[in-house]
Order: sequence, then C-alpha cells, then structure tokens
Amino acid sequence: KALFMRKDPPVDQAYLHTTYLLDIAEKSNVKVLNKPSSIRSWNEKISILQFDTLIPKTLVTANPGIVKQFFKDHGDIILKPLDGMGGKNIFRVSEFEKNLNVILEIMTNHGHQMIMAQQYIPEIKLGDKRIVIIEGKPFPYALARIPMQGETRGNLASGGQGVAQALSKRDMEIATIVGKKLLSEGLHFVGIDVIGDYLTEINVTSPTGIVELF
Repeated sequence: KALFMRKDPPVDQAYLHTTYLLDIAEKSNVKVLNKPSSIRSWNEKISILQFDTLIPKTLVTANPGIVKQFFKDHGDIILKPLDGMGGKNIFRVSEFEKNLNVILEIMTNHGHQMIMAQQYIPEIKLGDKRIVIIEGKPFPYALARIPMQGETRGNLASGGQGVAQALSKRDMEIATIVGKKLLSEGLHFVGIDVIGDYLTEINVTSPTGIVELF
C-alpha cells in the first residue's frame, strides 16, 4: 500500500494535522511519499541553508534593521515570505527603492515575522529552473520559467513562460548533492529551483513541472 501526499502550501495547522495522521499511517505499514516528518522538517525556503556552498548570499530574520544592512551590503536583493508559493508576495529591492521601510513593516509584521532576503541573481532573466528529482536522481531536463518583460518572478503562476532545457553541468551538480541528501530523509519526489549557478528553493510538498516537461 502506498499514499502519495501532494497538497499545496501553506504548511499551516491543517496541513500539519494531515502529516500527523500520515505518521500514524506509516506505522501501519503504509508507504507515504513524501515522508510526513520530513515534510515538516524541510521548510521549502529555510532548508536551502543546509547547502551553504550552493546558495546565493541569504539571510533569514524578522529584524528590519538587519535586512536594511543586508540591502546596503548587496544593493539589489529579493525579499520572500517563508511560507509562500507561486511567487506570491516576493519583492525585488534595488538601489532606487523608496518603499523599503513600508515593505519590511508589512512583510515582518513590524519585526515579529521572519522573512528571507537573498542577493538578486541577474540570470533570472534566463529562467528560474525547476529541476525534478525522483528517488535522489535528477530528471535530465529542467523547466526554465522565464519572467515576463518587466517582471522579476519567473513562476508560471506569475505569468512566466515555461521552456524545457537540458541540465547544465552545474545544474546536475546541485541536483545530485541535494537529491542524495533528501532521499536519505525519505523525500522521494521533490523539486528544486536553480537560478544561474545557485540553489534558491527546495519544494518537498507539491513540486510542479512534470506536466510541462512531458
């Protein structure tokens, strides 16, 4: 018997309650994909920090002042909520941004909610690559999600155009390292996002891209 867990984020209380029930199913010899406890453990944004040599300059904090210093150091950054999907509520902040204070007030709930800040990767113009990994092995083609003109986000839900691309040597390197680790954690079917030479996200809940690639 097997059960394929595939529910979109957010990983809220209802989602967590479902994974607790699936923990019990596992104890009754039901094969659950992906492992419920690992879905809980591998936050789709924060988990990239376990691969610090593969990611761009990245910060997780609820402190607006620390984010402002990160912006001062890097000049062009991306701000993301930790529980979003589909490109929702993602902001690019460049040197001409006049609303950083307001953006941070809203995103951090006045310093009470953590967010992620990442150095902007110019290669996003060539596509945000979704790489599907099955049983620790990357599928040889990625779905490159290319942003609309004037957009920063490549997500299909944000209007990006999906184009199949063969994995580069660097793509394969990243996917192999990440895939091996995730498989050891009981995560059999996952998606990772790569921009340029950098890992930017790990999707363990409901990876997209299979339909578009086939």
